[in-house]
Amino acid sequence: MVRVPGGTFLMGNDDELARPEDGEGPVRAVEVEPFLIDPVCVSNAKFAAFVKATGYVTESERIGWSFVFRQFARHGIMDASVPQAPWWVGVEGATWRAPEGPGSSVADRQNHPVVHVSWHDADAYAAWAGKRLPTEAEWEYAARGGLERKRYPWGDELAPNGRERCNIWQGPFPTAPSRGTVPVKSYQPNGYGLYNVSGNVWEWTSGSWDDTHKVIRGGSYMCHDSYCNRYRVAARTANTPDSATGHMGFRCAY
Repeated sequence: MVRVPGGTFLMGNDDELARPEDGEGPVRAVEVEPFLIDPVCVSNAKFAAFVKATGYVTESERIGWSFVFRQFARHGIMDASVPQAPWWVGVEGATWRAPEGPGSSVADRQNHPVVHVSWHDADAYAAWAGKRLPTEAEWEYAARGGLERKRYPWGDELAPNGRERCNIWQGPFPTAPSRGTVPVKSYQPNGYGLYNVSGNVWEWTSGSWDDTHKVIRGGSYMCHDSYCNRYRVAARTANTPDSATGHMGFRCAY
């Protein structure tokens, strides 16, 4: 884990890219105590060690299905979709072990972030590891890497000098080929040594959106400026704590 110094920072965003409906603003001064945080998301290998040690069964495994990006789905496709996001389909047998459903595997993705984990699953892993999920303020403070009022962990420009700095959607959405997740130590880390706090997978936090939803931060490989620019460090959205998809993971704090 890396140590993040305590301090006061300006949390949130109110510029032209902000989404007021998501509660990004107003920008406000927030104080955080020093804390530790994982430099990377929990990988498939680390989650497998947890399951081996405890016998834990994830909610997707108990339910029997999870949501998969339609482009990746091959077998077990159900009559389950998201009306506002038809690129997601329910797939029988889709779990953290088989991210695209029957016939898929994480054997060659041990260093990729674990996905198809609910908030409850992430919380259980964190407790087993002697850690916890980060608060929303801790997550944003750490993701900023010491920079003040910047859009991304590295500054205001999405691709400085034409170089990609995060794993987000490339090309027309949702028809261009997707590469899915990338290893947890991809791209350059931010000023605090955190990798992939923009893009790759959404990350669960301990924060509550309302009585029935938990906050997720960071965006994912599915984010594209044409419909979802939530890979900015101030951006936020939420999901129910029993939900799991192929683009949500987590990292732990202490």
